[in-house]
Parts: sequence; structure tokens; C-alpha cells
Amino acid sequence: MMDATPELPPVAPESLGKQVRRAVLWRSGSQIAGQIVSWASTFLVIRMLTPADYGLVAMTGVVLLLLSMLNGHGFANALVRHPDASPRQQRQVFGMLVLLNALLAMAQFVAAPWIADYYGEPRVADLLRVQALLYIATPFSSLGYALLARRMDFRRQAQVNLVASLAGAVAAIVGAYRGLGVWTLVLAPAVLFAVRAIGLTIAARSWMLPVFDVRGAGHLVRYGGAVAGASLLGFVQSQADVVIAGRWFDAHAVGIYTTALFLTQIFTNKVVPPLNDVAFSAYARMQHDPAAIATGFARSVRVVMLVAVPFFLGLAVAADPVVAIALGPRWREAAPLVTLLGIAMPFMALQTLFAPAVDAMGRPGTTARTTAYGAILLPIGFLIGGRYGIEGLAAAWIVLHPVLLAIVARRALPVIGLSGRAFVAAVAPAFAAGAVMAVAVVLVQRAVGPLPSVAALMLAIGVGATVYFGVLMLFARSALRDIGVMLRR
Repeated sequence: MMDATPELPPVAPESLGKQVRRAVLWRSGSQIAGQIVSWASTFLVIRMLTPADYGLVAMTGVVLLLLSMLNGHGFANALVRHPDASPRQQRQVFGMLVLLNALLAMAQFVAAPWIADYYGEPRVADLLRVQALLYIATPFSSLGYALLARRMDFRRQAQVNLVASLAGAVAAIVGAYRGLGVWTLVLAPAVLFAVRAIGLTIAARSWMLPVFDVRGAGHLVRYGGAVAGASLLGFVQSQADVVIAGRWFDAHAVGIYTTALFLTQIFTNKVVPPLNDVAFSAYARMQHDPAAIATGFARSVRVVMLVAVPFFLGLAVAADPVVAIALGPRWREAAPLVTLLGIAMPFMALQTLFAPAVDAMGRPGTTARTTAYGAILLPIGFLIGGRYGIEGLAAAWIVLHPVLLAIVARRALPVIGLSGRAFVAAVAPAFAAGAVMAVAVVLVQRAVGPLPSVAALMLAIGVGATVYFGVLMLFARSALRDIGVMLRR
């Protein structure tokens, strides 16, 4: 029975608990508010642009993400993990951030024509040259973030992120209405990055002159380098599908695929990151209390997956009405891909929850090694799946990510200090109830037959919510109590 899941004791002393709750409220609350604005503008803009526009930006996005792995954010994270870093060491980190990002901007500008040749899309070169300006903002936003995070001051971070989201949303809507086409998707993030960099610098009072001499900051450099190494491997793992799709399929097909990814990764990319930001700071405070970290990790994965699993599987079984309502008729080709990706996403989301705990324990090398397996496994799987078309590429996720999760858990759980049995017990209620929910919704859909999109979506939500919470009430009430405690506190 699922109710055999053990009750989890409090994760940490009340003082830190209050800080974590306040941080989650500010960080996640602002993220939700900002994303409501961002999603509203995104879904509006999607209806005015074409799949090819999104395909072109997806191709440049691979390059931006690759180089962002080298932008020195790991050095900023080192300041969070080492709260005793001196003012000079802070300036040294700032100097490394400035130097790295200047080099990355130049590298992207110079490499733009070769990247465009790889994709067979000349417009990619112009987009990349303009997007090189984004690196100017990174040193300021990374340093401001780190100084606020080490003080657990997520309130000011939240306020800045919300303002930046609003600015980016306004830029996107204005660009689309002005007929900028694909350049709308360049303008919006540029505005967001600039506003966030200025805001975080002011909020953290992190104005300082950079120091380019790294003597005395070796421990920060080593930690940041290990994080960067893991991030590079993570890039291969997370972007191999888009690199392959961009080479084998046209911009329209790539746009359909990446937009399906956008829908199915909303929770993983927008909800989980702020929780992980807070978790990393909290775990870093508790790094000398392994038992507290193990307990906190078990509690966090249990609660997060109780929300994530029904979201993902709900998207999978209601893909047709969701795509029709959210994106419009020109995007109907994305619905089968949303179904396939939605089935795989719970396993991917669960993987992302390991890194903050492992890194806070001072073991980023463990994250790098586990990510290396994904960097080998996923490209091979996508190369095989891609031979069966764009749907084959999406179907490969269902095979690959459960295998990768097993590898990550086997390597990371001993570092965290949690047994495999306790980990399975923590996530079992969500997966079991979610599977029953998905089957029930599919059976009802087949029994009722075709419906208008809005009615079909309402039916899926009503049946899914009733079955999901019903199963939890019958077999895993302790899981529901955990959610209730989280909401009350």
C-alpha cells in the first residue's frame, strides 16, 4: 500500500525553516506571478509568429545555452557555498565573470557564419551576432544573484525578476505587433536580461570594480570549474535532440518540436528552478548536517512530484485540446509530440532535483559524472529515434529518461545519505496515483467521444483531479498531509 510511506521529520531548525519558507514564498511566488505574465505574452505572440520563427530561434538557442555553460555562473555559486568569501574574492569572481563573458560574446560573433552553415539557415548568423550582446548583462546579474542568495534574501531577487518578466513580456508583445517577426524573440530576452542585471546590481549593492588576479581564490575557481564541467555535459544531454533536429529537419518541423517541448517543460523549466535555487542555499547552510539534508531531500521530492506528475500526465492525455486552446490551429501538429513528451517529463523533472543537494555537499564532480552518462546515452538515443521522423525523436525521451534517472539516483543517493528504498517510497504515491489518473481520463475520453476543445479539456481536468486525489485519499493520505503542511506553512 502507498500509505506505508514513512512520515518525514522536520528538516532543520525552525530558524532556517522560516528562512526557507520565506525564500520559497518570495522566489516561487514571484516566479508564478512573472510566468503568468510571461506565458500570457508568449501564447499571444505564438499566435502571431510562425513555427519557422521559433525553429530559427531554437537553433540559435542551442548555441546560447552551450556558451552559457561557460559564463562563470558556477563561480557565482561558489560565493553562495562559501559565505566567508572576502570582498576581494568577490571582486575576483566578478573579474572572472567579466572576462569569460567578453570572450564568449566574441566567440559567438566570429562563429556565427559556420553555425548558420551547419543548419543550412543563413538567417541564423545575423541572429547570433545580435544575441552576442546578451553576455554583457551576465556578470552583473550573476554577481547580484549570488550576493543575495548567500544572505537568503530572495525577496529582492523576486521583485527584480518580476519587473524583468514584465519588461520582457511588454517587449515581446510590442515586437510582435510591430511586425518584427523572428526578431521579436531576440528583443524580448534582451530587454529581460538588461532589466534583471540592473535590478539585481541595485538590490544587492554589488557595484564594485573587477579584479582579474585570481590568486587566493583557488577554491572558488575549482568549485566553479567543476560546476561548469557538469553544466557542459548537461548541455550535451539537454540539447542533443535540437542539434539533431536542426540538422535533419526544416525550421517548421523544429519549431513544432521545440514548441511541444516548451509546453511539456513549463513545470521543469519555470517552477523547479526557483525551488532549486532556494534548496541549494538551504542545503549549503546544512552541509555539516547530512541527516537533515537527506530528510529535506526526501520531503522535497515527495511534495514536488505530487504536483509535477499529474501536470505532466495530464498534458499527455489532454494534448489535443491543450494545443488547440493554448497555441491555435496552426500548431495542431504539436499535439502528438506533447503526448509523447508528457509521459517522459516526470522522470526528467525528478532528475533535476538531485543537483542542488549533491552540489551543496561539495560534490559537483558527482553531478558531472552522472551527467556524463546522459551526455553519451541521450545523443545515441536521439540519433536512433530521429531516423523515424520528428515523432521518433520525441518517443526516444520515453525510453531514455527512466534509464537516466536510475543512473543518477544510484550515484547521487549515497552522497545525499538517502537509501533507495526511502527514495522510492517518497515518490511512489505521485507516480502510482498519476498512472491511475491517466488511464481513467483516457477511458472516459473514449467512452464520451469527440468534444469541442474547451469541453474536452474541462472533462479531462475534472476526471483527472477527482481520480488523482481520490487515489491519494484512499492509499496515501500522508502525502496529502505533506502538501497541506507545506501550504499552511
